[in-house]
Amino acid sequence: MTSSISLFEKREELRRVLESKLFSSSPKKTRFLEFVAEQAFRGNGDKLNEYLIGFEAYERGTDFNPQKDPIVRVQAHEIRRLLKKYYEEDGKDSPLRIDLPAGHYVPVFSRSAIEEAGAIDSTEPAVSKRASGSRWQLALILALTAACLLLAFLLTASLRRNAQPAESRTPATLPDSLEWFWRPFLLPADAPLIVIPNHPLLRAAHDGDSQQTLASGHEISKSSLPEFRDTIHFRELKRFLFVPSLTDFTSVGESLGVVSLCEMFSSVGQRCRVQQSRLVNFEEIKHDNAILLGGNQAWSGRVFLNVEGFHFQSGVILNRNPQPGENAVYKPEFDPITNQLTRDYALVLMLPNERKENRVLLIYGIYTQGSQAAIEYLKNPERMGELRKALMDASPDHKTIPPHFQALITTTVENAVPGTSSLVAVRAIPSQ
Repeated sequence: MTSSISLFEKREELRRVLESKLFSSSPKKTRFLEFVAEQAFRGNGDKLNEYLIGFEAYERGTDFNPQKDPIVRVQAHEIRRLLKKYYEEDGKDSPLRIDLPAGHYVPVFSRSAIEEAGAIDSTEPAVSKRASGSRWQLALILALTAACLLLAFLLTASLRRNAQPAESRTPATLPDSLEWFWRPFLLPADAPLIVIPNHPLLRAAHDGDSQQTLASGHEISKSSLPEFRDTIHFRELKRFLFVPSLTDFTSVGESLGVVSLCEMFSSVGQRCRVQQSRLVNFEEIKHDNAILLGGNQAWSGRVFLNVEGFHFQSGVILNRNPQPGENAVYKPEFDPITNQLTRDYALVLMLPNERKENRVLLIYGIYTQGSQAAIEYLKNPERMGELRKALMDASPDHKTIPPHFQALITTTVENAVPGTSSLVAVRAIPSQ
């Protein structure tokens, strides 16, 4: 009986099937099954037909004729065969089963005979403990809150290690492929100030909030958010009340980046100081080596003044002077069906500070995945060799690395996690 199967359980079973050896090696069949399942989850199962599947899943074009091109019927037959084989082998102990009935394209989810026999009748839908990847805002906010608490713990542990006296640490150096970039921030320079963003948002209210906080909230009726009916939040939260927050949230990608950067500095005996953007003013930035992560700080626009080349503005990256092969605007990309982020961009700027020997390093992703990917790029010896060569080519003499520069980096994104990153373009910034 499918009525007792939650949406999360269905998504988990679909994930297990698509990650199995039978489907993971067949991207077209994976795309087919993922597409029809997603449409069924959204309540669009009655709209599925050969033309739509051929157009969306196989990119056959608007002139696709199912009568002349049997690709959808052939692939559906193969998917039914693979599903049968999967549940006879790797999925024989699975609590659920996915079927694609002959002559239809809407997948059917059912409980296995063993699971059905042991199931307890309940009016409450079961919730998968391994549920992940909800694209809806409330579930995302709650998940990010938990993640940030974990990251805060890891960061605290890292900073405690860094707090050891300098004489008790064994001096070390970064590889040459990284040292050229990070040299201004290493000993004997003072520990860099790393600034993480505090993005304002609406978070879910809880019983620990004050009456004043609750009074400033914005309530959304549960009946208007049926997408959450299969989540634990729907039952646990008495009300869907959202409250404004300026202090609770730090982007996950930037938080992971802070831990990664502090570990790198610690490995060579350098400390790092971390501060929230709302507690840092522009004057503090001017007098130190500073690494600014994530953008959206109240003073971040002042750092960009008089900087030619790439410019972060309103969620896109503008290219003031496009070179051959470059775009005038770089925008994030999304899957046309699931609306999940599939490509992000990040801007890296190494700028002069008030004192000649100091630097301000900005690492700004359009989304948090871009920031995380850019930080990982800047710690990757192979990738940094690529950046070094590009900067030398951009310098006037083609031999020296300009001390101040911009770099535009892009990354693929899958399931909200950055993937492969690469360099798009660089700009040398003339010394003032």
